[in-house]
Amino acid sequence: MDNNTLTVGLSVIFSVVLVGPFLNKWVESNLEIFLFVMGAMSATLSSAWSSEVIHEGLVAPINITLAVLGAGVLFHYLRWTLDRGMRRVLITVPLPAIVCAGIVILGLISSIISAIIAALLLVEFITVFPLGEPLSTIVVSKLSSEPYHATFFYLAKLLAYYVVPAVVILGILGIFLVHESQEDTEASLAAEETEEKLGEVFVRAGKVYIFVMALIFLGAGFKPLIDAYLTKISSQALFWVNMVSAVLDNATLAAAEIGPSLSETQIKSALLGLLISGGMLIPGNIPNIIAAHALHIKSTEWARLGVPLGLLIMTVTAVGLVFGAL
Repeated sequence: MDNNTLTVGLSVIFSVVLVGPFLNKWVESNLEIFLFVMGAMSATLSSAWSSEVIHEGLVAPINITLAVLGAGVLFHYLRWTLDRGMRRVLITVPLPAIVCAGIVILGLISSIISAIIAALLLVEFITVFPLGEPLSTIVVSKLSSEPYHATFFYLAKLLAYYVVPAVVILGILGIFLVHESQEDTEASLAAEETEEKLGEVFVRAGKVYIFVMALIFLGAGFKPLIDAYLTKISSQALFWVNMVSAVLDNATLAAAEIGPSLSETQIKSALLGLLISGGMLIPGNIPNIIAAHALHIKSTEWARLGVPLGLLIMTVTAVGLVFGAL
């Protein structure tokens, strides 16, 4: 297949991945299966199938799935204790303050306990109200040699001035968002909580496994496009082009893009673009699918807040990158 035909075909698949969940209710409700089919199609079109890709697709999701399953089972049996403890806290501490603290604390420690476990904690934290993170692990591994010699704290030094203020601001924003629905939340606290069944915990873990496998196949299928276009542009352009992470897993894109041949400015711009846009839509990050499934959030609901908020953060960050480069 010639390059032009391949580019057109992959562009069509990318467009379908982007708009499919918003146009079709079945796709929205079965996002994991949809992404798996699209990933298989893109890998087939790109002739990306190999024993390595298949092995990675089967094996790589295991650790994440086990983490999700283990945390889910633990929270299942601790739900009553957590619920009772949070109700006691809510008697003395205002709900907006608790939400703000939860967002900031979990956001900042997610790089240590993993964004996946942080997402599960946040989900349990929210439902009481009604493994390093893949991207960072991949990046540090790829930059561990010359010239960066990246270690555990490399990304903290590189991105802290951007990430920490953003997490704090989002925590403060959470105060105002929860204030709008505080009356409903307090009413739900008085009602009897419907406990998540143990079988649902296993179903959620299974969906995570399929989702991660789908992202791996999508990453392999779209690699020709990434190699041809994304890795050969300026840092500012790279920042904005990485909005594709709203649809493609940001850890997968980081694995394809980041390398020691990039300048530190390019690395910073690329990672910030991936991190921010990865939260705009559900497929952009593994924790997204966990939270969306557990909290029954539809693609349209997620996008209604995620897209405008993500664009605002992207714009502010882009300005910061310009002044930081001066």
